[in-house]
Amino acid sequence: MQEVNIDVNLPPFKLLSEYNLYSGDLKELIPNTGLLPFDLITPLFSDYAKKLRFVWMPEGISATYSEKDVFEFPIGAVLIKNFYFPHDFSDEAKGRRVIETRLLVNRPSGWDALAYIWNDEQTEAKLEIAGGIKQVKWRAANGEIVETPYIIPNKNQCKGCHVGDGKFLPIGPKARNLNMDYNYAGEVINQLKKWSDIGYLTDMPAGDTIPKIAKWDEEDSGTLEERAMAYLEVNCGTCHNRKGPAHTTGLYLTVFEKEPTHLGMCKSPVAAGLGSGGRIYDIVPGKPEESILTFRMESTNPGIMMPELGRKLVHKEGVELIKRWITSIKGTCGEES
Repeated sequence: MQEVNIDVNLPPFKLLSEYNLYSGDLKELIPNTGLLPFDLITPLFSDYAKKLRFVWMPEGISATYSEKDVFEFPIGAVLIKNFYFPHDFSDEAKGRRVIETRLLVNRPSGWDALAYIWNDEQTEAKLEIAGGIKQVKWRAANGEIVETPYIIPNKNQCKGCHVGDGKFLPIGPKARNLNMDYNYAGEVINQLKKWSDIGYLTDMPAGDTIPKIAKWDEEDSGTLEERAMAYLEVNCGTCHNRKGPAHTTGLYLTVFEKEPTHLGMCKSPVAAGLGSGGRIYDIVPGKPEESILTFRMESTNPGIMMPELGRKLVHKEGVELIKRWITSIKGTCGEES
């Protein structure tokens, strides 16, 4: 295996292969030494794309544990996310197509977001600051053939979500969404312990004190409410939190939020326009068909849909989960239709 070739003081490479992130056939995404794979309990929906994630740090530096926020990553840290579509979601052995690889590089000047778009031959990925569009096609698990344009965001669009307290930050690496077992080439171990063991994470507390969110699509991972809130936090809460880009809305969709109004219960939007769909409240207890939240989740209109970026399709299974949750909520609003 080769050494990873990353120097955060130098300009980014034009080609993904120049970083030496992977050994052998590039499209197989076999990590080189120091490139640690990880996964999230509940991931962001990205038009059904699957993702392979890795973290890399130079020797001798570590991220710092945080109970609620994204870990504090040192200068030199790199987060890598590969987006791919299996040809057949019911049998991934039939192959896959890698669409893009995103790098978040923590330079002395701050985090740098880089998108590398793969060629059709699956031999290389090229840096594209302006983003791009790829037509993708796959067979869903139910046998349906799905075809859609897949949007790769430009560098400025990345800032739309990757902002917390006015700073550009990673989104995914939070303790509660990493607190799960992972199979490292036959060694099954908690991801956070693995990070700590190899020196990628410091100040980690005892395992039984670390928070953990539910897996949105596994019923035995939590209650209906817990799974719904995990889904909303990952797909909406990156903006809709007290420090995020949508903090002025008063709608805070995180697992730590306990105030019903801030969760959208009988809450009128600050400004929604067409995004309200003529509905009065973000969430009407027991009535998903009258709730703005589900209206925006079911839309593909760029001026209405939520999230605003990162999808062209409706996540049917995610919408169904949120509808079930809203249906289960007891209570009434004063001006229900």
